[in-house]
Amino acid sequence: MTRGICILGATGSIGKSTLDVLSRHPETFRVVALTGNQRVQEMLELCKIHQPEQVVMASPDAARQLELLLRDAGLKQIRVESGPEALAGVARMDSVDEVMAAIVGAAGLLPTLAAVEAGKKVYLANKECLVMAGKLFMDRVRARNVVLLPIDSEHNAVFQCFADGRGVRRILLTASGGPFRTWPLERLEGVTPDQACAHPNWVMGRKISVDSATMMNKGLEVIEAHWLFQLPAEQIDVVIHPQSIIHSMVEYVDGSVLAQLGNPDMRTPIAHALAYPERMESGVSSLDLAQAADLQFEQPDLQRFPCLALAFAALRSGGAAATVLNAANEVAVQAFLDEQLPFARIAAVVEDALAELQPAAPDALDAVLAIDHEARVVAGRHLRRHAVSPVV
Repeated sequence: MTRGICILGATGSIGKSTLDVLSRHPETFRVVALTGNQRVQEMLELCKIHQPEQVVMASPDAARQLELLLRDAGLKQIRVESGPEALAGVARMDSVDEVMAAIVGAAGLLPTLAAVEAGKKVYLANKECLVMAGKLFMDRVRARNVVLLPIDSEHNAVFQCFADGRGVRRILLTASGGPFRTWPLERLEGVTPDQACAHPNWVMGRKISVDSATMMNKGLEVIEAHWLFQLPAEQIDVVIHPQSIIHSMVEYVDGSVLAQLGNPDMRTPIAHALAYPERMESGVSSLDLAQAADLQFEQPDLQRFPCLALAFAALRSGGAAATVLNAANEVAVQAFLDEQLPFARIAAVVEDALAELQPAAPDALDAVLAIDHEARVVAGRHLRRHAVSPVV
């Protein structure tokens, strides 16, 4: 019997990689639902290949365009909806057994939580769920007895090396250091969006690519690791590993260090999670250890990567600091991509928002969303001080 899967964020890099893996195992999986933002033509092509029961687009306009194109393609049986309620609805569908949560940013929280509440198996590629609402989210996972498997390459690597967690001294999340690891600091002020999105090892969306370049992505992963593996900040370290061959490590009290290695291809952690506790073909080529023999490691320079320091500080301070951190970063990164904010000032906007807002830990989802909204307003105000062009 095939397992029905819903992919939240199907037109993004994780969504496409997931569909590639699924296509190799048609006897095991069937694609029930796909969701996307505004890439109508890309979603049309996915529908032609995978023929889901339902599709959800972010806006009514995108949904109408897709509906017309599907009709012309003879696929009018595919239902098309739009908006946040429909997004949560497909995650709860009776014909869906498993949900790949691959929407980037805060927008992924509600549909992923809907999948948890519906008791679906959840593959978590949206780290913001845990950054924004870690305790609330994990409490619901435990209450609903949900199987939650990490998809981020680092957390999946830790999961593979973590065993039952006994005797763990610390986990080490590896980071490539992004495209500016060796640039002189004075050059960072003039970084362009295209330069920031040109990651040396991974193919990712623009927002995540910028986060990788600032190492905020690694900071968010530190917070995610805290909730996934129930470890304090003191037992989570980050090490720069430019080759992206070792995806993360776990050190034990006896001195053993277990590492997960592989080519930098997201189909590996995706296939691991989809098949767990078994293994299945992912389409990823074998790692050539002789060719990858020169593996380098270094400590992150927090002067170069202040966003990483901000994330550690937010985790240690508790409350809703991580929610503020994430919201302010999303505002700042979008302003940078819109060429309104210099790359080197992304961290300043986040730091200013954290200094101004220090809310208590939210006790309900509505409180999380309220803090997220307030943090975006505050970040927008600070953005005007740092911007290089008028922000409207």
